[in-house]
Amino acid sequence: MKAFVITAPGEASVQDVAPPIAGPGQVVVDVARVGVCGTDVEFFTGEMQYLHDGKARYPIRIGHEWTGTVTALGAGVDRRWLGRRVTGDTMLGCGVCRRCLRGLQHVCEFRFEVGILGGFPGALAEQLAVPVTSLFELPDTVDDVLGALVEPGGNALRAVRGAALEPGDRALVLGAGTIGLLIALFARQQGAEVHLMGRSARSLDYARSLGFDGVWTDADLPDLPFDAVIDASNAATLPARALDLVEPGKRVVYVGLAGSPSLVDTRTLALKDVTAVGILSASPGLRGAIDLYASGAVDPRPLVAATVGLSGTREILAGNRPAGAGLGPKLHVDPRLA
Repeated sequence: MKAFVITAPGEASVQDVAPPIAGPGQVVVDVARVGVCGTDVEFFTGEMQYLHDGKARYPIRIGHEWTGTVTALGAGVDRRWLGRRVTGDTMLGCGVCRRCLRGLQHVCEFRFEVGILGGFPGALAEQLAVPVTSLFELPDTVDDVLGALVEPGGNALRAVRGAALEPGDRALVLGAGTIGLLIALFARQQGAEVHLMGRSARSLDYARSLGFDGVWTDADLPDLPFDAVIDASNAATLPARALDLVEPGKRVVYVGLAGSPSLVDTRTLALKDVTAVGILSASPGLRGAIDLYASGAVDPRPLVAATVGLSGTREILAGNRPAGAGLGPKLHVDPRLA
């Protein structure tokens, strides 16, 4: 089958590889759509921390925001899965440790991460093998575009839940990329007054096109009381800025990751009596994201600017937007396309 393979920083191509075989408890999925995210870009550039920690190595097959159809079953898998449209959890815990048994497989010390950690092949390929326990069935109202937005949506929904927003609360989202905009969409659906802070004029104009009026740069951010500040950026300075901006007694949520360490003064955290929440993984938010997409309560499809085939993946990772792409921040790959 065809698969996209990164062999070194800046070096990648579509290769012929052996198709996956469903082992016991696994299924094979024909992949229909894959989202490309910042983690994938970091593997392409060589900046991904897992590469430096020895937790991942080249060659690597990336892709963890995916949807497709189950076409083969391994031993012990219920036949009802055959032909089902699905997406799946990125985090594959060992299933037997203390964390996994308490429903925290996404922070299992021994976990694999699809297309990221432990050499588990990713979804930027014609087919993908994954454990059946990681699957989520998709209703007909969740099409392929939405299916590939479930994983980032789960992260965003968890961030909103972590903010503990009440209707009428004022929330500030730092970062107007895919995760920041998804957070804004979920927070608005829950009745919050949503503000976004970003940098580029293109991203801010696009946020306004989605109906958000409170869109700012750091320079013109109004002096307002924010009941929650959610950092969805990759700027090392913004975690501390989030703490400065949030109201005493309220919440800051950290879902973005910077390439260098961020410094937060815990004296400020304590003296303002602020609750800080860290978010890793979409796992506990996947079902909620699917339900909100299925009902139409949140529709993030406009965020997808273009869809290319496997052969167009390298250009996307190199920072080049496809000709004719829209203004949205998200780019998708359909492995069925030439």
